[in-house]
Amino acid sequence: MPAEPITAAQLFERTFAPHYPPDALADLAAARSTDANPAGNPSILAQIDHAAEVFARLAPGAFGAPDLGLDFSDASVHRLGAALTRERRDAWLSPAEGAAGASAEGGGGAPPMLVTLVTHGALYVGACVARNHGGKWQVRRPLWESLVRLESRAGTGDLAIFQWWLKALSDEEIGRGRLADRYRTHVEVPTFDAERLPVIAAGDRRIPRLARVRYDTLYKHLRAHLPELRSVGEDFPSPERFEEMAFKSLEFALLGGGRMLLMHGATAEGVHLFWLDAGGFVKSVYYPADSFPAHVVQIEGQKIRVIVPVGGETQAHEMLWWGA
Repeated sequence: MPAEPITAAQLFERTFAPHYPPDALADLAAARSTDANPAGNPSILAQIDHAAEVFARLAPGAFGAPDLGLDFSDASVHRLGAALTRERRDAWLSPAEGAAGASAEGGGGAPPMLVTLVTHGALYVGACVARNHGGKWQVRRPLWESLVRLESRAGTGDLAIFQWWLKALSDEEIGRGRLADRYRTHVEVPTFDAERLPVIAAGDRRIPRLARVRYDTLYKHLRAHLPELRSVGEDFPSPERFEEMAFKSLEFALLGGGRMLLMHGATAEGVHLFWLDAGGFVKSVYYPADSFPAHVVQIEGQKIRVIVPVGGETQAHEMLWWGA
């Protein structure tokens, strides 16, 4: 029989729960919502920083990747996310003979390497948020359950980074770089200083819809209506890939006072959105969708709302104007 899929919940229950303090495990909801450092004791925050530093120093060896470059930069989280593979996870799940416990708070004997890596790795990623984006630790017990409070244009959010790790290591997400995806979505995008982007053109300029979509007609359309955009950039889909998409039409909107161009259109399978700045292509998003009714893009203040039909129902996706 095939092996039972490993879910985030199973990882927690079978691998991490045995190393929790009994009282915390008895009421996880309370443990995850109770401030474990109400007096703001700096020594506790120093413990978190120390655990993050230990991870940065020792994790490259555990990953077998001496060039992992855990320098507390945002880019290091992306490298870390890409390194979370099924083969490594399965090897780390093996019992660690004589391994040091993940925390003096927990019990259950020597944990697998996965426990030590994840409990320290959660604090490393949190430290990246704190150092690079002004995040504030919301201390929990055990320490790896601590949240990072981040204030941005998207609002104020408490980031449960330990949960990010569990999900990224599940069979559903392993090998897909989802740890880095969450970091980008919840940290980098909301804190991006979009006002520093150069203005391409006046934000109130209207660019007409392109009904006959080919790579060459798109090029001519942009030259005619947005000549300030000199190129779509090296990372824009190639002419061959663009033709394969077979857009029904393309619509355009200048965002952020003319700092970015949004192009969006439907294909037979769904809806594509492309963001370009003065240097060309920056990012794209794809949403599977029915062919009817047509998708809708609403631009309101700092946010974009994309409404698509899926299975006869309506789904809405909201993001800041500089993209997901």
